Amino acid sequence: MIKTTYSLDVETVRTLEQMAKRWNVSKSEALRRAIRLAAKKPALGVEVGLQALDELQSSLRLTAEKARRWEQRVRNERRAASRDVSSR
Repeated sequence: MIKTTYSLDVETVRTLEQMAKRWNVSKSEALRRAIRLAAKKPALGVEVGLQALDELQSSLRLTAEKARRWEQRVRNERRAASRDVSSR
């Protein structure tokens, strides 16, 4: 074992204590278990974001060709806007 020191906020310490009590283990063991569990799961934000993007693309019936055309249109609009600003 390696002894380490971390600073935790009060709410996190209380949650850790509750987990340890519920699992009938030390706070150190509860923390080890929580870290192992978290390491096995993909980042929630990434998964939720990708799922939302998939649903949006599906609802729009976005194909690769539609996406390419949209990208080209936006690129052209940006170039035109840049030319307008620089000609002033």
